[in-house]
Amino acid sequence: MTSTGRETSGAPARSGVRSFTGTQLALLGSGFLVNLVSFSVYPYLAVLLRDRMALGMDQVGVVLGVATFVQFAGGVPGAALAERIGLQRSLVIAMVLQTVGSLGFLVGGAWPEVTVAALFLRSAATGLYSPSVRGYTVHGASPDDRPRLMSASYATGNVGIAVGPVVGSLFIHDPGGMFVAAAVLHAVMAIGHAFLPRERRDEREVIEPLRRALRGLAVLPFAVTALTLYLYMHFYQFLSSYAEGRLPTVFYGSAMMGYSLMLAVLQPLLTRRVERMRYAHAMAVGFGCLAVGMIAFTGGNAIMVAAGILVLGVGNSVLFLKNSLEMLSRTKRSPTVVFGHQRLAEGIGASLSGLVGGGLYHLFETAGHLPGFWLAIAAQCLLLPVIVLLAGRRGVLA
Repeated sequence: MTSTGRETSGAPARSGVRSFTGTQLALLGSGFLVNLVSFSVYPYLAVLLRDRMALGMDQVGVVLGVATFVQFAGGVPGAALAERIGLQRSLVIAMVLQTVGSLGFLVGGAWPEVTVAALFLRSAATGLYSPSVRGYTVHGASPDDRPRLMSASYATGNVGIAVGPVVGSLFIHDPGGMFVAAAVLHAVMAIGHAFLPRERRDEREVIEPLRRALRGLAVLPFAVTALTLYLYMHFYQFLSSYAEGRLPTVFYGSAMMGYSLMLAVLQPLLTRRVERMRYAHAMAVGFGCLAVGMIAFTGGNAIMVAAGILVLGVGNSVLFLKNSLEMLSRTKRSPTVVFGHQRLAEGIGASLSGLVGGGLYHLFETAGHLPGFWLAIAAQCLLLPVIVLLAGRRGVLA
């Protein structure tokens, strides 16, 4: 396969896009397209489920929480499967499953239950795809090159996340055309992934059985990653419902686009600084920004919501990248397995966000004090990281 390291050991280092191999560029482009399709739907799932299934917000929270857990926690068995059958093959299988899931969303308008089945199928496909594409991207790269590859992967993915909500906002009341386009795009990507070179397996690499998939887990960054997603996903899962009737749909979609574009720009610029930053300092900056952003949402108007999204973007630019680098540096397991661990942590956090956040949102909505929901999340942004960090320093999360 095309080498994922430097072209020759004696060649001068190159920076920027020109230093990436053709395979790496294809994988970065794939990350953009996958997120473009996924996030044209994901921010509006709460609205879609309400319309098709006539569910209450507490019930929507349960569905989103379980589906998100499958999507993220599926990274552990997904990584184990990818190690056995190969990363390139796993990418092809994941895209085939995504194609079927997109077709399920299409027919879900007539049979609402199929919408939920398609949601879980696409979640399982993402559980396989994510550790496979991240592991393939850094396959064979040196430790010095990994931060640059990781920030590039996050950047291209975030551009897809940025464009997705705007596309989704145009089709939210008539999504059939979007689901047709998604099915076609996923099918084309499945064919394209079939032409990627198969990765060479390192003969020294030990492949653990599935029952030992969590061996070598980096516990502290695992816990911080779970906490990051738990707090952050309140924003992504419930802001669309909060904004309904307060903000124009196109403005909300544009604000979400601005958030992801900011991540795409900030993370590569902050890569070296975040890499050198102490973990405790990164947590203080990241979770402090999350708290400020949640408080800003209580304003309920365009300026305050936009300001909150801006601050959240700064905090997550630090937290997402630092958590990934810490997980890679604190274990001897392969990057694919590490990214599977990371997906499990993200799944735990995201599912708790749906399960706990849905009930909390329903409580404040019923009481007629919905801005209080964001104050409750902001308080958790300040308190919970301190508890996790103290537990880590006392060896509880060693």
